Parts: sequence; structure tokens; C-alpha cells
Amino acid sequence: MELALLAILIFITWFWLDSLAKRERAILLGQELAGRFNLQLLDETVACSRIWMGRNRKGHAQLLRTYEFDVSANGADRLHCQLMLLGNQLGSWHIPPYLQPV
Repeated sequence: MELALLAILIFITWFWLDSLAKRERAILLGQELAGRFNLQLLDETVACSRIWMGRNRKGHAQLLRTYEFDVSANGADRLHCQLMLLGNQLGSWHIPPYLQPV
């Protein structure tokens, strides 16, 4: 019984620390994506909205996390975006079209 509780506690601790590391990775990737389009990442808006299982190119199972975040073109607007991490790699991303300020 004690071993089962210890294993659950270790798993929960690992998952929590892994989730913190993946959020930091999502913030860095979000900043890179926003920079490509001359947008500013509003990093306090980065949040994991879904966790699922996925397979990498080698067929190994990994956690697939979807992060949603907001970016701004001029400081007064917000565009809702998302990116997906498969393990530690960027799987896909979406930034909606917007008009660039003149």
C-alpha cells in the first residue's frame, strides 16, 4: 500500500515538474513565432488547454500538449493563437491573419 502511494506521489511530482518545463518551452516557442510576424507575445496568457497522447516520428508515445496564448500587433489588440508540443518538439501552430499597422 505504501509503495503504491509513493509511486503515485512520484508520478504526480514528475508530471508537475515536466508541465512547468513544457510551459517554459511553449513561452519560448511562442516568442519566436510572434517575433517572426512582428507581434508581441503576451506571455502571461500562455496556458495548457489540452493534454493527450500522441506519437512521434519514430512511433513512440509522448504527451501532446496544446497551449493557447495571445499576441498583440500594436498593444491595443489581441489575437488568440495556439501551438502544440509533442514531447519537447513543436508539432503545429496557428496565428490568425491580421492587418499590420502602417
